[in-house]
Amino acid sequence: MDTTTRQVEVFDTTLRDGLQVEGVSATVDDKLRIAAQLDHLGVHFIEGGWPGANPKDVEFFARAARELNLTTSTMVAFGSTRRPLGKVDDDATLRNLLDAGTSAVCIVAKSWDYHVLEALQTTLGEGEAMIADSVAFLAKAGRMVMVDLEHFFDGYKRNPEFALRAAEAAVVNGASHLVLCDTNGGSLPFEVSAIVAAVKRHVGEDAIVGIHCHDDTGCAVANSVAAVLAGAGHVQGTLNGLGERTGNCNLTTVIPNLQLKLGMSCLPAGRIERLTAVSHHVAEILNRPLNPQAPYVGGSAFAHKAGLHVSAIKRAQDAYEHVDPELVGNGTRFIVSEMAGRATIEIKADELGLPMDGPAVNQVIDDLKRLEHEGYHFEAADASLELLMRRAAGWEQSFFRVESMRVITDELPNGVFTTEATVKVWLPADSADGADSAGDVGRRHVHTAEGNGPVNAIDTALRAALGRTFPQLAHVHLTDYKVRILDGSTATGAVTRVLIDFSNGERSWTTIGVSPNIIEASWRALEEGIVYGLLHAS
Repeated sequence: MDTTTRQVEVFDTTLRDGLQVEGVSATVDDKLRIAAQLDHLGVHFIEGGWPGANPKDVEFFARAARELNLTTSTMVAFGSTRRPLGKVDDDATLRNLLDAGTSAVCIVAKSWDYHVLEALQTTLGEGEAMIADSVAFLAKAGRMVMVDLEHFFDGYKRNPEFALRAAEAAVVNGASHLVLCDTNGGSLPFEVSAIVAAVKRHVGEDAIVGIHCHDDTGCAVANSVAAVLAGAGHVQGTLNGLGERTGNCNLTTVIPNLQLKLGMSCLPAGRIERLTAVSHHVAEILNRPLNPQAPYVGGSAFAHKAGLHVSAIKRAQDAYEHVDPELVGNGTRFIVSEMAGRATIEIKADELGLPMDGPAVNQVIDDLKRLEHEGYHFEAADASLELLMRRAAGWEQSFFRVESMRVITDELPNGVFTTEATVKVWLPADSADGADSAGDVGRRHVHTAEGNGPVNAIDTALRAALGRTFPQLAHVHLTDYKVRILDGSTATGAVTRVLIDFSNGERSWTTIGVSPNIIEASWRALEEGIVYGLLHAS
């Protein structure tokens, strides 16, 4: 099959099917922002929701008509066929579809005889009539009508005659698209391929055959690709694979598979490079962290850790990358860990603009192996890694020197605990300075502060000591604090790993500390985070 000239329509249902995922909710403003991103990406159709099902979707369609200036995408309202034995003229669902004001509508229809007979409690003839009447009504009103044939693959396996009659009822009454749905997500690629080919032969060119897959077998993307190769010209799915149960076909995977691997046209020219950015943007809007190992768009999709791989990539970048990551707006990353070889360290040093000779590279490798054996995890602590490499290259931080740090926690008579921290810090010299006990010239500052916990108290005391000398610290903030017990078998004596995230409003960074003493681990991570912030502020 020649696939190089074929266009495959992309239908995004993140705003309806995708929002059925457990733990995710979106405001109308969120949905409008996501729709704008989908238009920016260039999908053909955006399914906005089910008008009339809830006030949120009613408001969304009203505001979308006023506020969204879609340049590449068509907004679609979703609904269902008329009720059994009902009339289209007084069917509330169909009326709401028209009132949404979209040029295209998508209705779900029963194509599995089991559902018609048991769920709808009606006859197969009435099931066909529900589809025929609804499509004809909407087409007569001037709408492009897409029909999602629910549970089509299960229905076809049980009763292919009725499944095809349901499809015919849609096509002969004006449906432009016949979308075959694997609603339970239980089909496999060989089944999807055979059934789509059979439907395509049956309807010919009278309607565009589409595919809508759920991922219950982990095959939603593979099933969608199989459907397209069997003749489907329309793929439905969600960004980042969102959806109920195990999710829907992931558009961020199926689009590059079809376009980059099979040479089909899915997005307008120059738009697929926006895929990673849009994927991450939508994940942020929905507060749903993106899987770092997501194909194409994940942070680890083109990350290389093993020294052998990195050494090969240094000579030929495509040696361990199946596509150029820039094609989807991503990039190659080299992860430094105890598995790193010389090539990894040298590439990372080049990224940092840090000259490193052979002995310095060897020192970094030795330090990494020793520290990661102790429990450090530099993949997750970019700032600590950079400081380690700089120290191996001979750099010494001259911003401040900590003489000592002490934390005291007391229980007050009212049962409230209070934490107090004292830090003794030496700062750069001025004309009145003397020498500290180590012979360094500078000013000695002692500051005590209270906090709502030891880390907060230490942070407050250290900032009090450094603030006048380094006013740029006012822009450096802790944004997250994570603790992990590395050896639970030793109970309260376990080694603790602490990760602290920082931001100055322009860049973000993470540092790490490891110790059997959680205060010490926190202090190490905190101190390195402050040093890194000062280093890049200067």
